[in-house]
Parts: sequence; C-alpha cells; structure tokens
Amino acid sequence: MITNRVLGTVLLGVNEQVNCNDCISAFGSAGSFSAGIHGRKTITPNLSLLAGIAYAQYSEGGYSVTSAPIGAFALRYDFVDWGPSRPFFDIGTVLSPSQKVSYSRNYVTSLGPVSVTGDTSSANYSVYGRAGWISRLSARDEVAASVEVWQLWQRVSGYRDSAVAFNPFDASIADGTDRTSLVKIGGQWTHLFGSSLEANINGGWVQSFATHSGIVATVTGDGTIVPTIGNQGWFEYGGRLGFRISKGWIADLFVNGTAGPQPVGNTVHGGIGLRINY
Repeated sequence: MITNRVLGTVLLGVNEQVNCNDCISAFGSAGSFSAGIHGRKTITPNLSLLAGIAYAQYSEGGYSVTSAPIGAFALRYDFVDWGPSRPFFDIGTVLSPSQKVSYSRNYVTSLGPVSVTGDTSSANYSVYGRAGWISRLSARDEVAASVEVWQLWQRVSGYRDSAVAFNPFDASIADGTDRTSLVKIGGQWTHLFGSSLEANINGGWVQSFATHSGIVATVTGDGTIVPTIGNQGWFEYGGRLGFRISKGWIADLFVNGTAGPQPVGNTVHGGIGLRINY
C-alpha cells in the first residue's frame, strides 16, 4: 500500500512547485520500475487539475507486484488573490486496480526448510486531503508546508500455496481487505539557480493509525490464522533537478523514497523525465 502510494504521488507532482504553469511530463524510474505520464491544467486562476497514469512493477520483503497500472488525479485550490503568502488545499485519489501479485512464505520444519509462493490479484485505492501554506519568497524561491490525511485500502483476491513436494503446513488465503489511515506533516522548497537549473527538495513525517488486516489464512494443522498489523511512523523524502533545455522544455532527474523501520523500511525510487511547460 505504501509503495503504491509513493509511486502515485509522483503523478500528483510531489517533486514540483505548488503553483506553476500548465505542464505535461513523461517519465521512467527504477528502484521500483515505473513509467508514465502526468501533468497539470489550470481550470481557473485559483483551481488546477493534477493527473497522471503509470505502469509499475515492484517487490519487497516476500511480495512481488509484477503488473500494476496506477492512475491519480487531484484538484488544487490556491488562493492566488491573497498575494505571495497564502493557503492552498488539495483533494484527490490514487487508484491501482487489476494488479498481478505473488506472495512467498518460508518456514522451517524438523525435516527441513519450506518455501512456497502464491499468485493472485489485488487492487489498491486511496483518497486524501491536504491543507497547506505557500510562500513565494522571491521570483526564484517557493516554499510550502502542509498536512495530509490519507485513507488506503488494499483488496487481495483469495489464493493458496503453490504445489510443492513438501509443504506440511499448506495454507489457503481467503479474499480480504487491508486498510490503514495516514497523517503526513511535510514541507518543500523550490529554487531556480541562474536561468537554466531548478531544484526541489521535499519531505515529511508520516504516521499510520487505525491499521487493520482483513486477510485470513487457513493453515493445515494450525487452523485459522488472523494477522495483525501495527501502526508505525516513517520519513518520506523527494527531490528533483530540472535542466531547462530550451524555452518550455525541461529534463528532470528525480528521487523519492521512504526511511524507517520494517515493514515500510528504506526504499529509493529514482528516475528521469521530460517536461513541457505551456
């Protein structure tokens, strides 16, 4: 859920200014493979639409997502008529239906180790709201601070262990939904160096709460196993360097990731993009 959300926020311009021109960007990233297109469109002087689509593949700690289409869109209301220092608000969603995933399970018996994998499908959905304050310190500098509240769901279709020669504790997992809520407090700074290099850094602390797993396993010899998921906190970070190739054309290098204890852990996703401002 967290990796899917981090990749989805790239589509919502997490590495870009809060207020800027209409643009469209094609990108590709590694660490967790992702490629797609995203941008923003001014609807009124105060209201903008942010949206994007991508295809991703990623794995960590025993799971592997081999196919994940991701779509995201949000509306941003920026009180530009208040002057260079003003509030802004976002409301949006990140959607990732029809994912193909596999989960590995490893355990040790008196007769030796066992490793099995189950293949299934899943879907991730999230909605969020964001309230923040933006300040245009100069023609070259924009800073912003914000608070975000997220609700995430992950629906996993039922599956069972793959057939192997030795698996005395065979497991069957029913359909179920995991869910969690998040609060993020963060900030960002965008600066233009000279006439051709712009940089952005962003980051924030995230805390999960009201986390619950709806995935129930039936294990031979052990009966029904109901998992628990604890709440935790971690840091999220991002950054971008943009090189202005010519008027309206910008080549971007960007990175996003998480830093914290497992199961979120330490992750890095870096990529390149070509952005067109118009």
